[in-house]
Amino acid sequence: MTELEKLDAGLEYDFWDAEVDGRKIHALEWCQKLNAIPMQDEEARTAAIQKLFGSAGENVTVLPVFNCDNGSNIHVGKNFLANYNVTILDIAPVWIGDYVMIGPGTLITTVNHPLSPLGRRRHLGIAKSVHIGDDVWIGGNVTILPGVHIGNNVVIAAGAVVTKDIPDNCVAGGVPAKVMKTLERDI
Repeated sequence: MTELEKLDAGLEYDFWDAEVDGRKIHALEWCQKLNAIPMQDEEARTAAIQKLFGSAGENVTVLPVFNCDNGSNIHVGKNFLANYNVTILDIAPVWIGDYVMIGPGTLITTVNHPLSPLGRRRHLGIAKSVHIGDDVWIGGNVTILPGVHIGNNVVIAAGAVVTKDIPDNCVAGGVPAKVMKTLERDI
């Protein structure tokens, strides 16, 4: 298998591989283009987001400075907001529902590396997708780790590190994030 085939199959892969790196370079170019478009030029920003992301619903806003690893693995629903300085390391797919707001300085990552020094010296990575439901508010400076599923109608408190799945209808916070209270679904 090629390193890209390994990556796409959810296996360990060499993140220094030229084909793997090619995806990052493509994403870097499109992020630079998106970040350079003035906020007032909604039409151009929307077109750039649609070229960068795998899919995007209507009324999608991504504020600068936005960074990602692939772009085509990012799928967002309608009425999506990524505030300033959001990074999505989308080596694996990131699925984000409708009416989601992501606070400034947030990191969503799908990639992890071995605990062993030998594995890290061999430039190994492994990716697991992230899923975020509808009606989610992610506070500022949150980190969401690989393989996490966040339910519908969830608030993630600022500064949280989400290491495990979060169920529907709750507020979660802390390091690591834990459910703090239940929320009513009022729609």
